[in-house]
Amino acid sequence: MELNLKGKKVLVTGASQGIGQALAESFAREGCHLTVVARSADRLAALASDLLTRFDVPTKVIALDMTQPGAIERIVEQAADIDILVNNAGTIPGGNLWDVDATQWRAGWELKVLGYIDMTRAFYPLFKVRGQGVIINNIGIGGENFDFDYVAGTTGNAALMAFTRAIGGRSLRDGIRVVGVNPGAVSTPRIEKVLRRRAESELGDANRAGELLAKLPLGRAATAEEIADLCVYLASDKSAYTSGSIFTVDGGITSARSIV
Repeated sequence: MELNLKGKKVLVTGASQGIGQALAESFAREGCHLTVVARSADRLAALASDLLTRFDVPTKVIALDMTQPGAIERIVEQAADIDILVNNAGTIPGGNLWDVDATQWRAGWELKVLGYIDMTRAFYPLFKVRGQGVIINNIGIGGENFDFDYVAGTTGNAALMAFTRAIGGRSLRDGIRVVGVNPGAVSTPRIEKVLRRRAESELGDANRAGELLAKLPLGRAATAEEIADLCVYLASDKSAYTSGSIFTVDGGITSARSIV
């Protein structure tokens, strides 16, 4: 399928690893020109070099901490001409209401929840002037599978789902599409740590994490590439009538919920 994305300018936050890195690779494969944002200058430089070698596309590197004052403004200064914004940066700590203290809770929300909002606030007017643009929010199924032991994340993700629907429900009036993706477990270093913690808590042995993984649909987590490829499709004109929607990618876990 030809997605007609060649030459489009795409900004991906949190691009130094995991889903963010896969996003950069998938957009580069389509011939897009990348701007990648993360804290690690070394990882971003290595990614940019790899994308140039493999796909012959230019990649601009912006290495900074997005929670610092003036960070969003610096990104806009260097990437005001993008066509597609992918909000991906940020993780929110796990734990129940008493495990996650106020400082940890605010730090997690500052990067992910408020970061997505601030990036959208900054780039939406630029897209509106041109009459076109796409904003994709990588959120997570915690926003629809409410979890006592991931209360900061489940609450933050639910907020981002509402934000995506609220903005995306009217954004086509300005020629802008806003959509969200809710991955379940994805095969990244982060999910490995999560499963090991759960195995330690529930099974008494972190090394039994594979038993938890085997219980997932197809006996595995999603790949980062599966999430990234969906985002690339949603960014394309093949999905031109899509806005204000959230797409869940969890192997059916959310749909299989039962009251018994």
